[in-house]
Amino acid sequence: MRNFISHRVQSVPPSGIRRFFDIVATMKDVISLGIGEPDFVTPEPILKAGMASLHRGETGYTSNSGILELRQAVSRNLKRLYDVDYDPETEILITVGVSEALYLALTAILDPGDEVIVPQPCFVAYTAEVTFAGGVPVTIGTRVEDNFQVTAEAIESKITPKTKALLIGYPNNPTGAVMSRENLAQIGQLAEQYDLLVISDEIYDRLVYDGAHVCFSALPGMHPRTILLSGFSKDYAMTGWRLGYAAAPPEILAAMRKVHQYTIMSAPTTAQAAGLEALSGGEKFVQEMVAEYDRRRRLLVSGLNTLGLDCFEPKGAFYAFPSVAKSGMDENAFAEALLQEEKVAVVPGSAFGESGAGFVRMAYATAYEKIEEALNRMERFMRRHG
Repeated sequence: MRNFISHRVQSVPPSGIRRFFDIVATMKDVISLGIGEPDFVTPEPILKAGMASLHRGETGYTSNSGILELRQAVSRNLKRLYDVDYDPETEILITVGVSEALYLALTAILDPGDEVIVPQPCFVAYTAEVTFAGGVPVTIGTRVEDNFQVTAEAIESKITPKTKALLIGYPNNPTGAVMSRENLAQIGQLAEQYDLLVISDEIYDRLVYDGAHVCFSALPGMHPRTILLSGFSKDYAMTGWRLGYAAAPPEILAAMRKVHQYTIMSAPTTAQAAGLEALSGGEKFVQEMVAEYDRRRRLLVSGLNTLGLDCFEPKGAFYAFPSVAKSGMDENAFAEALLQEEKVAVVPGSAFGESGAGFVRMAYATAYEKIEEALNRMERFMRRHG
């Protein structure tokens, strides 16, 4: 029998994150710093809004674009936070998480062979989704010396006549890096010069600890050439609700909606009701969670540096990205040994791209006390290996 699996799918390796999660699932007493998911339960008013929607019998499809009131709330939120205007009727689409929004964006814009520049380390889905959409991912490594910020100079060196878009995600998963306004403005100038689209994944936009997040489409001239992706999973602890959105110019948004119509129909109705409550009354919960993440961030980063696991200061998201060089191991051996010897789960940095080699990702989206215990275990580990 012939092989029925497409070459595109065969060319993409399995997720480097998944293997470690599968191992963790078989072990007891593991402290996981691996999963990028808030440990908070969705705030109660948001939960109640979702349940009330069910009790009202709202169990059918919504508009393909999503509930209009929710799109209007997204529009108001973007205006309030970043002074950027989006028409809720023609420029906002409610999606099944940011993952679907990314799939829609790439499927809508790419023809076979189109190139998309992807700075790394990055979320594991970025390069895979470019490939699945028929495009060619062109990766750029970022460096700890630059605080893992991609530069316009590095991007320009990768631009060819086939380049169609740039895919960036800041605040960054896995490094916790945040882009400066100056660097983003220079990238915007490149996008204009070479007539490129910029897909900007800003799912961690509210989780910034030093300074303010810069929305890419709010930069001068960038609204017409930006596909902005964001959602509710991280800011409001709503990962399981699977609710995101895309904001883009009308013609691009219409193409994305077409793919969405044929593929998904609409985002979950209950989640949309909960999302509306999140935007209207969830701000205090966002601030409380950010304050707690910041407390955990300072504990983990300080502890790692004390142990000799040199870690630059993450400015956003909820990840630390320390070097494991002083352990004498590469990132894969380090993660394996730490899990087996001390039952602390981390993710090898190379799972997020070649430039992540020599680093591991540690998520501080877990309880403060667990981070303290994880540091105690890592101290024992580094006494043996450091």
